[in-house]
Amino acid sequence: MNIQWFPGHMKKTLEEMQKNIKNVDVILYVLDSRTVFSCLNPSIDEIANHKPIIYVLNKIDLANEAETKKWKQYFEDKNCFVICTNSATGNIKKEVISKIKSALAEKIAKNQQKGLNIIYRAMVVGVPNSGKSSLVNALLGKYRAITGDKPGVTKSKLWVKISDGIELLDTPGTLWPNLKNQITAENLALVGCIKEQILDEEALCCILISRLKQICPNKLKERYGLEELQDSNYDVLCDIAKKRGNILKGGELDTSKTAKIVLDDFKKTRIGKISLDDKDKIFDEKK
Repeated sequence: MNIQWFPGHMKKTLEEMQKNIKNVDVILYVLDSRTVFSCLNPSIDEIANHKPIIYVLNKIDLANEAETKKWKQYFEDKNCFVICTNSATGNIKKEVISKIKSALAEKIAKNQQKGLNIIYRAMVVGVPNSGKSSLVNALLGKYRAITGDKPGVTKSKLWVKISDGIELLDTPGTLWPNLKNQITAENLALVGCIKEQILDEEALCCILISRLKQICPNKLKERYGLEELQDSNYDVLCDIAKKRGNILKGGELDTSKTAKIVLDDFKKTRIGKISLDDKDKIFDEKK
């Protein structure tokens, strides 16, 4: 299965981000903690144009804790600003504002010396379904009023106030034009960053089974009551179908239903808290 997904609205989003970047002081880069490397969008890296970046490792409640710590350390070792959170439930507004001020400390100090009362602007970026919306909602807090259009910002993009002196611009989730590395594409599909309608769920489930056989074979066996894992990923899917009693009339295995179950079990952490991007191995792969 070859996965490619870059609809027209994503192209437009990247173009608008390119136009808006001149009005931006800092970027909040939201990444799914289960697929940190896979969520790094080369197009956004180009658009950032040396602006300070705060990496938000989101959905930590779904990821392997030890792996998330490795990725946090990776960014810190590169002297990057990083936050680990579950923005859907975490109270992170104070930490985000603190990081923004730290990232802009030199700029803020210079403006204060000049007696300037400047509004600083942050842009939220990330792939689809990385949790950007929940982050934005957490940051809005009591500030709900739209501050209005700004120069260089399209009419559909509005700045909102998140605290005194800081405004936020949300952007639609976007991928990049060519998913050359299919491991990256598969990881994004597995965590829900790619439109389900273009995917073959049985094929995707077999990919997941392959990953789980490498990452946590015992958890896979335990979840579905399997004594062993066959070499063929499709055969493992069939074994799960048998164990779950997913059998159609005539005795045919309902592998389609079973694939949906396994994919959902992964997303809901019923198999375990699993990270797909292994920090210690990932740099052998290129996007």
